[in-house]
Amino acid sequence: MIATLKAEEQNQLQLVEREDIDDEEDLFEAIDKLIAQGINAGDIKKLQDAGIYTCNGLMMHTKKNLTGIKGLSEAKVEKICEAAEKIVNYGYITGSDALIRRKSVIRITTGSQALDELLGGGIETMSITEAFGEFRSGKTQLAHTLCVCTQLPTNMKGGNGKVAYIDTEGTFRPDRIVPIAERFGLDPGAVLDNIIYARAYTYEHQHNLLLGLAAKMSEEPFRLLIVDSVIALFRVDFTGRGELADRQQKLAQMLSRLTKIAEEFNVAVYMTNQVIADPGGGVFISDPKKPAGGHVLAHAATIRLMFRKGKGEQRVCKVYDAPNLPEAEAISFILTFSITAGGIADAKD
Repeated sequence: MIATLKAEEQNQLQLVEREDIDDEEDLFEAIDKLIAQGINAGDIKKLQDAGIYTCNGLMMHTKKNLTGIKGLSEAKVEKICEAAEKIVNYGYITGSDALIRRKSVIRITTGSQALDELLGGGIETMSITEAFGEFRSGKTQLAHTLCVCTQLPTNMKGGNGKVAYIDTEGTFRPDRIVPIAERFGLDPGAVLDNIIYARAYTYEHQHNLLLGLAAKMSEEPFRLLIVDSVIALFRVDFTGRGELADRQQKLAQMLSRLTKIAEEFNVAVYMTNQVIADPGGGVFISDPKKPAGGHVLAHAATIRLMFRKGKGEQRVCKVYDAPNLPEAEAISFILTFSITAGGIADAKD
């Protein structure tokens, strides 16, 4: 009973903090502000039906895409874009201004101090973090741990926000969240209520789920989007070399959507990826595997992490590619799977 009261007090504390943050700075401009610029409410409703809920998100679409929305002519799109440009500045800014914008980036703890240090403080918002590795290397376990860590207050290295989880492989386990929440002193029920979950069965379904997120993220404070895994359905729905070009184009469109969500709503995107055998790796390479998705996926991810199995329950993480982190650093972190375990934690010597 006491533990439940403490959890309720903590949740109330987080809510107050979130309101303070919202008062300090608006991360995005609501699409409704276009009404003051002379845009018809009916046209704004058409934009919302197409998954566009902010002026920032509107500016991330081409005019060609916008004219594809039923009921919007080229003249209307031109007028809407001109109105949005008056609200949102998408021109040049100074490097100093860019540095100030970077201060709004939140780093979410992974549950392992060593892994946080490797990542420069944790999983970044406004970025896509990709984790690839073979099965049982710890990718999904990190996803489950991040579901809880994201809901921690910012003074506990959390994101103080909700989580959206798109599952393409059927590996999400809500019962796994319970012991992780208990480890961090949070109420498991409240933690699960702050996670919205969807199971995707086709690549089209996966893309449509992303389009539907804008409505939720414009109304509630989300800080993490998990896609586990990003490539699985594309490998199933597209077969053979004849469909490879089409697959990569569709994959690029979906990854572009993930990038826009990350920047539009200041959300951290964590996506897992599979590996493929590399026959051309050579006889001198002991483990000739490479991440699936090709160059399209490689260029979309901001930070790429390579996971592999270590001794016993240990897992090794290596920074494969990152714009601001040193390459070829490796650490170990431990995964514990017992009922009382709390997800990702530091490895014991």
